[in-house]
Amino acid sequence: MIRCLAIDDEPLALLQLVGYIDKVPFLQLAAQCQSAVEARTFLEHDTVDAIFCDINMPDLNGMDFVKSLAVPPLVVFTTAYSEYAIEGFKVNAVDYLLKPFGLQEFQRAAQRVKERIDAGRTAEDSAVPQTDTLFLKTEHRVINVSLSDIRYVEAMSEYLKVWLDTQSKPIVTLLSMKKMEERLPNYFMRIHRSYIINLNKIKEVSKNCVFLDSQTAIPIGDLYKEAFQAYLNTRYLGR
Repeated sequence: MIRCLAIDDEPLALLQLVGYIDKVPFLQLAAQCQSAVEARTFLEHDTVDAIFCDINMPDLNGMDFVKSLAVPPLVVFTTAYSEYAIEGFKVNAVDYLLKPFGLQEFQRAAQRVKERIDAGRTAEDSAVPQTDTLFLKTEHRVINVSLSDIRYVEAMSEYLKVWLDTQSKPIVTLLSMKKMEERLPNYFMRIHRSYIINLNKIKEVSKNCVFLDSQTAIPIGDLYKEAFQAYLNTRYLGR
């Protein structure tokens, strides 16, 4: 998921922006702010992957706000003033949405953000030797886990339960779903905000659940259905 920050001083425009973010499956709203000053305070204590930011705001405009960040996230500017477009691209903005914009325009901008992030992650992955194991901290131990042995991962507040083929009890580790997603290879998929599954372990799929065996049914979240169905479509044999 791509964590993002929505910034606009106009309440209705901010409400629309938040609504559009909610409609894009790979975006996750980290916070919404009604000023760049409020956003800067948020970023002093948290991080995001992308910012959707209005430009013409009181106290501190969006352009100056982005320029003030030491390491700015990816930025999509939203504004009613077309004269800002060239300046926006000078600060390496991913896209520029001229108000009023619709959902399709927003989705295109979001897709450009995703492509930029995916390209960065691919470059990072190519620089790091790939292994078929994962070290997990649990209690006072560090366990070396075979990736192919992982059946599914379950979120539990700030912790994760990692369920394995080789043991009945899960490994409980202090880790975020985002970090786990980034580390797992492409035969794992997040199908619910609380579950990542090993696609090779699927035994059966119903409308709203994936069965790993007769005792283990994993729900498919609404935000993840489209991506999971697309995966299934590539695996069907015949009609």
